[in-house]
Amino acid sequence: MDVKVLRSQWDRSAAIVCTLAGAICLLAGYAGVADSQYLAEQTRYIVSGGIGGIFLLGVGATLWISADLRDEWRKLDRIERALGDGVLKWSDESVNGASHGTPPASVDITTEQAGLAHAANSRHHA
Repeated sequence: MDVKVLRSQWDRSAAIVCTLAGAICLLAGYAGVADSQYLAEQTRYIVSGGIGGIFLLGVGATLWISADLRDEWRKLDRIERALGDGVLKWSDESVNGASHGTPPASVDITTEQAGLAHAANSRHHA
C-alpha cells in the first residue's frame, strides 16, 4: 500500500486496524473462555478479550464514521464555495447597477435552486 494513501486516509487505516484488533481480541477471549472450566478463570478472558475487543470495535467504528463525515464536510464546503462565488458575482453586479436583478450569463441557476434560495431567505427573515 502507498504511504501517501495511508497518510491521507489515516483515520480509515486506524479504523481498520482497531476493528481487526477488536475482532482478534474477541476471538482470543472466546477461545480462552471455551478452554477454561471454572468461572474464576473465565472472568479474566471476558474482561480482557471481551470488553477490550468491544472497545476496539467501537473505536474503529467511530474513526470510520468520523472519516466519512469529514469527507461530507469537504464536499459541502466545495459546493458552498462554488455557489458562493456565483452568488457573490451576481449580487456585486446588481449592486453596481450592471445587472438589474437578472443573473449574469456566467451563473447558471436553475428554477429549482432559485426557488430554494427564495424559500430559505423568506424563512430566515421571518
